[in-house]
Amino acid sequence: MSALQDLIVAPHPDVAPLPAPVPPGVRVMRGVPYAEIEGARPLELDLWLPEGGHAPLVLFLHGGAWRRGRRDDMGPRTRQWSPGPFARIAAAGLAVACVDYRLSGEAVFPAQLDDVRTALHWLVLRSGELGIDVRRVVAWGESAGGHLASLLALTSAEPCLAAAVIWYGPADLALSPGPPESLLLGADPTADPGKAREASPVAHAHRDAPPFLLVHGENDSLVPRTHSQALAARLREAGAPVDLHLVPSADHGWHGISDNEFEAIFTSSLRFALHAVGEGGNTTS
Repeated sequence: MSALQDLIVAPHPDVAPLPAPVPPGVRVMRGVPYAEIEGARPLELDLWLPEGGHAPLVLFLHGGAWRRGRRDDMGPRTRQWSPGPFARIAAAGLAVACVDYRLSGEAVFPAQLDDVRTALHWLVLRSGELGIDVRRVVAWGESAGGHLASLLALTSAEPCLAAAVIWYGPADLALSPGPPESLLLGADPTADPGKAREASPVAHAHRDAPPFLLVHGENDSLVPRTHSQALAARLREAGAPVDLHLVPSADHGWHGISDNEFEAIFTSSLRFALHAVGEGGNTTS
């Protein structure tokens, strides 16, 4: 594992920060089961719910090279935030569901995408009890979670998503094949190009795709910026709305930029999500 991967991976539970206090007006439900899979661990999600009900929903997917990671982790730059990033999103008026999915050591693709679709189906089923509006869903993911969020946004039939916010997500598994991609697919992408294509968001771009915000560090050493550039190009060719933002000096996990620069990325991503679901919202930190 590289030094950067050591920095961005979710910390061990022995030293991980404890959950930050929840601000007034936000309700949290942790560890809610959404699926039981025979022979596997139960899959769970955490919910951050704003006051008022009928809130649009952010479905958040964590990173970790499909191999590790935790559903409540938005990356290294948010781990010391209080209130945390999901509380901030909820305070702006959007519910958040942070979703488990099977890792590549547990199952190969498309199990991960199947899990995310199952979570969305569960949220639709229980939306009345939860007070969420599943006609206005934004998929938001970082790194491996950005890959899955892209696939969900491009392949979900019902409900159709309102938008996707993708931070440095792999988009073409043939662009930079390596151990994480091979573990995800169960084969090297060059040995099974058909499966690599099936698992690549660039292969699923289409005219009716929801609006995409792709944010990527120009100096990303783990998932090169060419992934987001390729997906943006495919979406534009298809006639779908896409906004590509390349961040100067940023490596993977937003390493290499200032706290103020990262705050601006988070705020602009939240503003994009709010606009996509027709909410003005409050994006102050």
